[in-house]
Formats: sequence, C-alpha cells, structure tokens
Amino acid sequence: MALGFIKKVFTFGKDKPTGSAPAEQDAPASDEALQQAAEEQAVADTTSEDVVEALSPDEHDDVRPRAADHDEAPERPSDADAAIASEESDAIPAVVEEERASLAEPDLPTGFALGTTAPEEVPDKPIQKLSWFQRLRAGLLRTSSQLTGQITALFTKRKLDDDTLQDLEDLLIQADLGVETAMRITDTLSSERYGKDVTGEDVSHIMASEITKVLKPVARPLQLDLSHKPHVILVVGVNGTGKTTTIGKLAAKLSGSGLKVMLAAGDTFRAAAIEQLKIWADRTGSTFIGTKLGADAAGLAYEAFEKAKAEKSDVLIIDTAGRLQNKTELMAELEKIVRVLGKLDPDAPHTVLQTLDATTGQNAMAQVEIFRNIAGVNGLVMTKLDGTARGGILVAIAAKHKLPVYFIGVGEGIDDLEPFEADDFAKAIAGLGG
Repeated sequence: MALGFIKKVFTFGKDKPTGSAPAEQDAPASDEALQQAAEEQAVADTTSEDVVEALSPDEHDDVRPRAADHDEAPERPSDADAAIASEESDAIPAVVEEERASLAEPDLPTGFALGTTAPEEVPDKPIQKLSWFQRLRAGLLRTSSQLTGQITALFTKRKLDDDTLQDLEDLLIQADLGVETAMRITDTLSSERYGKDVTGEDVSHIMASEITKVLKPVARPLQLDLSHKPHVILVVGVNGTGKTTTIGKLAAKLSGSGLKVMLAAGDTFRAAAIEQLKIWADRTGSTFIGTKLGADAAGLAYEAFEKAKAEKSDVLIIDTAGRLQNKTELMAELEKIVRVLGKLDPDAPHTVLQTLDATTGQNAMAQVEIFRNIAGVNGLVMTKLDGTARGGILVAIAAKHKLPVYFIGVGEGIDDLEPFEADDFAKAIAGLGG
C-alpha cells in the first residue's frame, strides 16, 4: 500500500498525453470532474516530509531525495551492500592466482626455450664505406686467391729452373692472362731470379709489375668532344654483358656533372630492355626516347640524333640489341645504325663502346674481334669482375687488341662502375695491398 501511494505521489505532475480536441478542453467540467480535481490538489499539497515520516525505516531510505538535494552528502552504501562488496574483493586474488596457475610455463625439452623476454637491442655500428680499391680487391678476390694460391704451391721448396718456369707459364695462361703476358712474367722472373730460391710473394710482385706495363697504355679516360653536340656513344655487346645497366651508370655520372644526357632504347627486340632504360633515364634525370617493340633500330637512332641536336643535348647514348646467336642479322643492323649516324654527322658515332662480361673468359676475346670488325669498337667496359675467377681475361684482351679500357664494374650498385686504373687492377689481381 505504501509503495503504491509513493508511486502515485512521484508520478504526479507528469504531462498527460495530448490529443484531446479543442472542443473538449473548452467544455464545462462536470461535478465528478471537479471533485476529482479537488482530491488530486489535496494530494499535491501533501509534503514529501509528511510522506517520509509515514513510512517505515526501510522505506524511508528508498524515497529520500538524492541527486536533486545538493546540500546533503551522497548516499552511503548499506551494511549489506558493504558486506557483499567485501566478499567480492576477497575473492579476486583467488581468481587471479588460478589464472596465473593456468598460465604457468610448460616444461620444454632440452634445446627449446620460451621467447618471453625481448632480445637485447644491439646498437647499430656505423657502416664504413669501402674505398674503390678495397671494393676492386674484394671483387677480384676469387681471381687473385686462386692464382696466388697456385703460385705459392708451385714455388714451395723449389728453385727457379726451366721446369718451374714452364709450369708457371702454363698456370698463368690457364688463369686467362694470355700467352703474351705469361711470357713477359716468366721472362722477367728468369732474368732476375734464375737458379735462386723464389717465394710466391716474389712472383706476385713481378706479376703485378708486368701486368701494369701491359695495362698502362689502355687505361684511358673516355674523351668527350663537346664541340659535337650531341656526342654520340653507341653501346654494343652480347645480351647479358650489362649494356643497359652500364648505360644507366654512365648517364648518372654525366648528368651528375651537369651535362644534358639523352638515352635512346635501340634494343627494340626486348621490351624489358626498353623499360629498364626508361627507368634509368628517370633516375638520372636524362631524356628518354624509345619506340615500339620490333621497330627499326636505325630509324630510332636517326630520330634520337635529330631530337638530341634540337634540344642541345651534350651526350646521346644509344643502346643496341645483342643477340650474338643471330650474328648475321645483328651485325647487319649495327652496320645500318652506324651508316645512318654517319650521314647525320661524319664523325658519328663518336664512341663505340663495347661491354664485356668477365665471367665469359676466352669467349670475351672472340666477342671483341667480331664487334670491332663490324661496328668499329674503339673502347671497352668490363663488367661482373666480382663474380668470376677469370678476371685475368682483361689483361689478355688489352695485350692483344690494345683497345682503351674506360671503365670496369665490380657490382650492381650505381657506384660500382669506376674508371679503369692499371696499377690498382694489377695489384688486385696479384693479391697485393694498395
């Protein structure tokens, strides 16, 4: 009864649903309606304090104003509520202990460990950039270690006699240094140390000296005659010798020095070569000119020369196809490119640069012979010296063809193509320090 009365008291005053017609609101109230209104007004006049005192102590707490009465302190929990909260808080540690027990580390077999702790962070050591000679020596390590190891074994506890000299000559020829260089080394060794005890280190020093003499005349810079604009560099070579990559690295060097460079994708047989050259042009800030796959390479060379001349480019580098297995077709195309360029400028192409792959060994010697006769090669770039024990082939080629060697490469990085230095190369081949 008391709860019903409280509900009636605290629901009083709520808005009643609207929706009665205006006519009904204006009608005079009946006696019953007036009587009901009077009773409701009497209830409204009953104060909340009277209601509270009329209730039992338990009901008293339920109706005491809370949020609306800002002067009184917040309601405190009853003793029963406090007891329940205390029991719950006492139960929490037990639950936590159960969970920890369930997560106990398993007993792993020998050789295993749980990765529950993060490894200690080791501070990064600053990367020390190697000098060019250090990179060159590292690249030629396979060549030098094999050669010097065999020389050391040959001269262990042996005097220098005819048999030893013959064995040394055979060893040097097998290392692709060539007959001419091998004979130079053995002749010098014989004249200086014949009949005496010789160590592997003695031979290495003489070998380095003689190789330097062979390479000095061919170690030249690539001369650009900028009175001819553009200076045309035609790059030839067998596929896989690094033509396109070499062009990109040369373009990086030239554009980095402030020259205006144009790259022409004359290898129209391979879509990958065209795309790769375009990427290099974007990277080096060079102008790119290409054509559709299978188009006439000589026509592209003509268009590239005219555009380079109109744009006042300093250097035009033209890539070419390199399918040696179709030798007749390839050489005919090269001859046509050279003829077309010669009509535009009697001195063009000003440089015909051939790329060689050191890993091909004696085959590289034959490639120089073919391309020199057809395309008029007048300079060489040797690549991939870091992936072979046949680095000595460059010495044999220099001794036989005496063509300038402009650059050598010992890696794929943009800085791994550097001007050829005879003394550095000879020391690296012989396994000597700089």
